[in-house]
Amino acid sequence: MAVCVAVIAKENYPLFIKTISTDDVLKFHYTVHTSLDVVEEKIQNVGKSSNDLRELYLGLLYPTEDYKVYGYVTNTKVKFVIVVESSNTSLRDNEIRAMFRKLHNAYTDMLCNPFYIPGECVISKYVAGDIQSSNSKKNI
Repeated sequence: MAVCVAVIAKENYPLFIKTISTDDVLKFHYTVHTSLDVVEEKIQNVGKSSNDLRELYLGLLYPTEDYKVYGYVTNTKVKFVIVVESSNTSLRDNEIRAMFRKLHNAYTDMLCNPFYIPGECVISKYVAGDIQSSNSKKNI
């Protein structure tokens, strides 16, 4: 199950962080912020090795005892981070990619809203609802 989903701006400040448990919000904020260093390293390595510059999915950023942290970056350098439980062994890489694609589509739809000012925190019920439905449909 995805326990935390975050959208991080180009300048590395959080636009949206949603956690399942309200008790561990600070812990997940820390986890997401520490993952940004790994995201920056992976972005720099992709720029140097220019094999596929269009690859947005960064894969597993780092595992911890309890969680696995996955990353995704858009062409505009907005970062998506998903934290899943390490105990969930049935979760495959293509399912994580699908979650990121769905999150990216929801974010893009939100950006198309004429009332949204880019760079502001995401308070869209549509994005939050899309993330919640993604978790409940796949039971992840």
